Amino acid sequence: MLTQLYIENVAVIEKVSVDFHSGFNVLTGETGAGKSILIDSINAILGERTSRDLVRTGAKSAFISAVFTNLGKNVLAKLEELGYILDEDNSVMLQREIFADGRTACRINGRPATVSTLKEIGPLLVNIHGQHESYGLLSPENHLSYLDSMGLPQDLMERYSAAFSEAKKVRRELEALNMDEAQKARQIDLLTYQIKELEEANLREGEEEELESQRTMFRNSEKIASSIKQAKDYLDGGEESEGAVSAVSTAADCVRNAEQYMPELHALAERLQSIAYDLEDCREELRSYDDRLEYDPTELDAIEARLDTIYRLGLKYGGSVSEMLKFLEKSKSELSKIQMSDELAAKLRSQYKEAVTQAKNLAMEISEWREKAAKDFCCRVKKELEFLNMPHVAFEVKQERGALNSKGCDKVEFLISTNAGEPAKPISKIASGGELSRIMLAVKTVLAGRDEVGTLIFDEVDSGVSGGAAQKIGLKLREVSESRQVICVTHLAQIAALANSQYLIAKNVKDGKTYTQVTELDDEGRRQELARIIGGTKITPLTLQNAAEMLKMARDSAKPT
Repeated sequence: MLTQLYIENVAVIEKVSVDFHSGFNVLTGETGAGKSILIDSINAILGERTSRDLVRTGAKSAFISAVFTNLGKNVLAKLEELGYILDEDNSVMLQREIFADGRTACRINGRPATVSTLKEIGPLLVNIHGQHESYGLLSPENHLSYLDSMGLPQDLMERYSAAFSEAKKVRRELEALNMDEAQKARQIDLLTYQIKELEEANLREGEEEELESQRTMFRNSEKIASSIKQAKDYLDGGEESEGAVSAVSTAADCVRNAEQYMPELHALAERLQSIAYDLEDCREELRSYDDRLEYDPTELDAIEARLDTIYRLGLKYGGSVSEMLKFLEKSKSELSKIQMSDELAAKLRSQYKEAVTQAKNLAMEISEWREKAAKDFCCRVKKELEFLNMPHVAFEVKQERGALNSKGCDKVEFLISTNAGEPAKPISKIASGGELSRIMLAVKTVLAGRDEVGTLIFDEVDSGVSGGAAQKIGLKLREVSESRQVICVTHLAQIAALANSQYLIAKNVKDGKTYTQVTELDDEGRRQELARIIGGTKITPLTLQNAAEMLKMARDSAKPT
């Protein structure tokens, strides 16, 4: 659950630290005080997209930190998979800094992380239900995911996804083969010409480099010959000077003569003699280069012509011999496919039929599971709606089977009737704003036990409701909070009174700047805040008495009977 939220320089919040508790937590305050900023901050720490406009005016960056404890197995497994080591108490701290220039920096337990990593972990920690999500119920495209949240077996969906992807892959290959005869003939002619041209060139790996090396040597043969002659002269010597070979050999003899009087010179004499032998080898090797430098001018012409051929082919088929050889193999493969297209098409049609059959069978398994789940889902949602002051509601799941898609073969839509005797119709045509809020709360309640998410956040789930319906929403939120932490932004006293903990979000102006503060209220503070919600700006003894009575009734209703 979320135990601590720290916010710094976010919009009108300069610095706020909030310690949340287990059970039912509510956030109240005047409209515009900054309740939505807290929700935006939590969204940011969970990796959701945000804007640099979130940074408080004049600040270099905004900073948000959140501590979560009592983590579920799924969160622990995900953190371990991502390589993050937890403290002994198995808590995790998420941090995100948003700079005024748009940059962002994230950390998990002090170690660097990315926004995408936060986004991976976020849904396992917190489930946020905002006002916009209620209106998401108006779109049937969203209904299937709610139904599947009833516990659709993951391995079944994974097997279907693999079969569906395979069918699409084979179909693409099959479509690529479907060309008319004229197009096929043109493609065969082009590939045949390209293959013939490359095969006649008889290219081989490394040939271009060898030819360029030979050309460089032939073009500079006179310079090479002159340098080699000089080297040989220095080694052989001349009429007036002794060469290096003879000089070193003589030096070795001299040291050997001295060795008989000074034995420690033996090693040096051996080294000099070895050098003399090496110099003799070098002299002989230099002489062998004389033959290599002799060439026929036509050889250079042949090299130039061959390099020109490689260059011209490279312009058409690739910049290097290696790339051209790859092009040749690819062309041969394509030609073979076209020439064998009838056989290959038959093979692919067989594979496609098999893949589609497998996908259909798995889609039917999923559809049958959804059919059973829909009955349980309807029963549970209807029961929750009856509790939420919609006693005559009829809730149905309309399921139709159609073509295969990424999620199976089902089209699902929620139907509802809020008046007895009226047929169920699409939610978008029946439900009011207040009814949408209660339907979404009912759906969330039914799905609440299907995952290990430790914190549920409801942002003004009471929108459009009042009176007894509001009281029931509060009771339902408190019931949900018995198994997980609930944080709720509300404007209704009926809901706020039922909370275990209440926080006041207030805005004030100091030195021309706006500041938002969050204060956890004690009993008297809660009485004052509930009285404000009930009576507005003018708080009377009667509104204070009503507030105190609401708090007492809430406490009494929470006591075990």
